[in-house]
Amino acid sequence: MTARSRNETVAFRKPFLLKGVDRVLPAGDYRVLTDEELIGQTSFPVYRRVSTMIFVPGIHGPSSVEMVTINPSDLCDALAKDGQP
Repeated sequence: MTARSRNETVAFRKPFLLKGVDRVLPAGDYRVLTDEELIGQTSFPVYRRVSTMIFVPGIHGPSSVEMVTINPSDLCDALAKDGQP
């Protein structure tokens, strides 16, 4: 199977909670990585999402970062609560 990764940055204006993270995260820009795989024999390329991860500040100091697997709909809900379109 052929795989690809998509990177995007999401911005939160206020501190927020995200399912899968056990603490309140500060406002700011967050990198989101989505891995996808090509679905078998189709007449045009079709990709299926395999996983979505967000990079959050680590608990071990300002230079540490954690990568947390999340549900994309939970991210959309958090962005909506923050007032994003």
